[in-house]
Amino acid sequence: MSDRFALTGARIFDGADWHDNAALVVKGDVVEAILPVGAIPSGVPAVETGGGLLVPGFVDIQVNGGGGVMLNDHPDIASIETICRAHAPFGTTALLVTLITDTPAITAAAVVAGAEAAREKVPGFLGLHLEGPHLSIARKGAHDPALIRAMTDADQAALIAARQQLPVLLTTIAPESVQPDRVAALAKAGVVVSLGHSDTDYATASAYAAVGATVVTHLFNAMSQIGNREPGLAGAAIDTGGLYAGIIADGIHVHPATMILALRGKQGPGKIVLVTDAMATIGTDMTSFTLNGRTIYRKDGSLRLADGTLAGADLDMISAIRFVHRVIGLDLDEALRMASLYPAEAIGQAHRFGRFANGTAADIVGLSEDLDVKNVWIGGAKVFGA
Repeated sequence: MSDRFALTGARIFDGADWHDNAALVVKGDVVEAILPVGAIPSGVPAVETGGGLLVPGFVDIQVNGGGGVMLNDHPDIASIETICRAHAPFGTTALLVTLITDTPAITAAAVVAGAEAAREKVPGFLGLHLEGPHLSIARKGAHDPALIRAMTDADQAALIAARQQLPVLLTTIAPESVQPDRVAALAKAGVVVSLGHSDTDYATASAYAAVGATVVTHLFNAMSQIGNREPGLAGAAIDTGGLYAGIIADGIHVHPATMILALRGKQGPGKIVLVTDAMATIGTDMTSFTLNGRTIYRKDGSLRLADGTLAGADLDMISAIRFVHRVIGLDLDEALRMASLYPAEAIGQAHRFGRFANGTAADIVGLSEDLDVKNVWIGGAKVFGA
């Protein structure tokens, strides 16, 4: 295909508005324009999409695995490529490959692999999410408590050094294990700091947001809950305008009514964003896998340790969009923004991803009217579809 082409035949959502009888013009790896079909420049080939919708590619800021692999088990560029490739058929065109709490050696290897993936421009790779090890044992979830520890000077320096090698670095921390001056230093260095796996109170969470934390990891899961006299981290996530909050929209991790209340109450400009928290199972028929030597079982749409503890999610992004649209009742526009524009904003990448405008990434998802993924382009190159 020419490095300049126009996609036609579908309604186009640019992240804010819908365009009918329009063409999405791509030049190289970026969007050039949205034009009336009759205004496609001479010599630019039109590619008929066969109806449906063209929407900005989905951005997932928490992806532990896919295609049968976990970054924890194989912290190398091959695993990153496999994970990114596994999520593309579900519309995810940019993601943060996530490392669950592990040893310093595994963490260092993951950073090296991420830096290599960035240099090699692995399609779909946006950066790393280091979820731990600086968490609260009281809210460990499926993280290995033996590996959870307080942040040291060396840890802080390593995170700052890693950020220099990666397009995006997000780290989930708990205030119980990280002092506020460290959060301020990380944020100043460009690390996106997310609060999670924490039993902290509302006031402390708010104070950490004031010094540089900007995200909350998987809202309502592995955190202090909203009480009548103590709103907890969950309450701070909803009430604090500067915080974005990921949410796992599978109907298992968070009750639909709770999601509705959170969406109604969220103070901006921070938004609630869809995350999959996906594990190795995505794109496979596997029924179990291991994490830090423990078996995780896949059954009835969930992933659990032997004791029943939820361990990530058996969820892809288009399924999460369908859930918040069909079950929660959000307008499709907002459901799509929760999967694209808002997560891009949360990590400071909305100038590149989550919308269609001159110069934004040509990361495009073609959907049917029933919200099935038909075609996917990453950087103008087709990676999924006939």
